[in-house]
Amino acid sequence: MLVLSAIQELLGLTAAALAQARLGTLGVLLLFTVGVGIRARHNGLAVGAAVVLVMMMTQA
Repeated sequence: MLVLSAIQELLGLTAAALAQARLGTLGVLLLFTVGVGIRARHNGLAVGAAVVLVMMMTQA
């Protein structure tokens, strides 16, 4: 269980660093919004933020 938590945090940190490197603060904000939407079980918020993040990452 500890290894799974460590892997999840490492993947989150890697995704945040990639988003910040390519999109700046807005990328990190969108990634945070995806996480909040998933945690709060607001599927529309999570999917919307994920779509915007993917669209911006492809343009960057």
